[in-house]
Amino acid sequence: MCTRASDKASLWLHSSSICMEEETMERLHMNYLRDLIYRLRQGESERRVAKDLRISRTTVRRYRELAQQQGFLLPNSLLPDDAVLSEALGPGPQPPRTPSTLEPYAEVVQALLAQGVEMTAMWQRLRQDHGYTGSYSSVRRFVHRLQPPEPRVVVRVHTAPGEEAQVDFGPIGMLYDARRKRLRPAFVFVATLCYSRHQYTEIVFDQKTPTWIALHRRAFENWGGVPRRLVPDNLKAAVKEILVHDPVLAEAYRRMAQHYGFVIRPTRPATPEHKGKVESGVHYFQRNFMAGQDFADADVANQRALVWVREVAGTRIHGTTHQAPLKLFNDHEQAALLPLPAEPFMLCEIKQAKVHPDCHISLDGSYYSAHYRFVGRVLDVHVGERVVQLFDGQTLVATHERAEHPGQWLTRDEHYPAEKVAYLQKTPERCRQIAADIGPMTRQVIDSLLADRPLDRLRSVQGILRLEEKVGRERLEAACARALHFGTAHLRGIKGILNAALDREPLPQETCTPKPHLYQFARQAGEFFPRQEVEAC
Repeated sequence: MCTRASDKASLWLHSSSICMEEETMERLHMNYLRDLIYRLRQGESERRVAKDLRISRTTVRRYRELAQQQGFLLPNSLLPDDAVLSEALGPGPQPPRTPSTLEPYAEVVQALLAQGVEMTAMWQRLRQDHGYTGSYSSVRRFVHRLQPPEPRVVVRVHTAPGEEAQVDFGPIGMLYDARRKRLRPAFVFVATLCYSRHQYTEIVFDQKTPTWIALHRRAFENWGGVPRRLVPDNLKAAVKEILVHDPVLAEAYRRMAQHYGFVIRPTRPATPEHKGKVESGVHYFQRNFMAGQDFADADVANQRALVWVREVAGTRIHGTTHQAPLKLFNDHEQAALLPLPAEPFMLCEIKQAKVHPDCHISLDGSYYSAHYRFVGRVLDVHVGERVVQLFDGQTLVATHERAEHPGQWLTRDEHYPAEKVAYLQKTPERCRQIAADIGPMTRQVIDSLLADRPLDRLRSVQGILRLEEKVGRERLEAACARALHFGTAHLRGIKGILNAALDREPLPQETCTPKPHLYQFARQAGEFFPRQEVEAC
């Protein structure tokens, strides 16, 4: 039930409800209230004051009564300040509030809060131990009433020209990949210079380390310089181990920073607001450039994006700086960037690979050789755009040109043991040359073996040629001649001739063989098939 307001009760501005016979109003603002008191002291009528201030005469009358009681209308007194008026008016009206269902459990809630119990666990314990039937939202509202949350305060960071840039990826939907000839999920890479808000954008189809490194290099070349500090997200291409303090950087990214002379400062986990400038740049690209656009493929989109950055994003008046980003960049920031090094950074990524028993590592479907003493060990593989280097710790083990396609083998003979190298070097053509140098009989034996299935008989051929190291050329030539004579021109036969020293024996003399008999029919065909004479009619 409503009661009539006392002399110190609040006076009101507009009618909001009627309670019995008395209207309840909002309290006048202090500026209006001082103006009202001043006008009344100047002798203006209640009607005139109500009309000028657009309030009811009843409200003016109530304020007059209160002002007279407090002595505010005395001609020689000073106008009251806010503190005096607030004390005279008393507490303001409070909105109606429904009692919380947790009022009976207030002591239990306070005890649980003192023990550090979180709100979800508190709600569960109230339901299980005290029979509470309300919702979790009720618990949350009651706890916030008991312990109001502290307001979230942020500090806006301002940077000097050329001091910092922020980099990030953002999804932009499906785009056609002309290289793979199919639609793929695409991402936009955005690098934003924090002073001018000038940016570099490029659309890609992955966030792998080679792509990440190449995007940075092209961004620096587009700007004509390097910022002193880069702020990336915690993606794997940038951060190997995510930590709040001293995160472990990816090796390729760290080496790139050393090459260009910038410092990497990743954001803390789950704090995208720490790189809000590039986050805003990603959203602006998504909403302004990509929204409602259809492109034939990603290459066409990237060509259009370069023009968009220069003619649209770079010339707009930025909402924070209130200047055009491209103008700020040209006038102040570009000259403050670090100069580009003489040679661009060519390392794409660093991986680890095990040397297999065939003295090769496997990398992206291709194979690179390493010295046989590293078989079974894991090496660091530095993958460049044109070169692949293998490291054992800090020691360079091997350098190869990068494979042009998957399945390619890049092998250096010196990485094999001597006996394996000898086998690899003695190809069928090389074996024929060595046999010709030994003698014609040896060459004839080798040619006969390699004439059919040369790869299957290559080991036998190499074994025959190695016999020269033990017995010399003359004995091997004689043994091959004897093997050809007796039809035993193979490795086992030649070794048997040499072991029995039969190569020292002269070959048997060839005897004249009679000419083969020409067989003829013993009878003429006419004897079996007599010719029948046809009688003349």
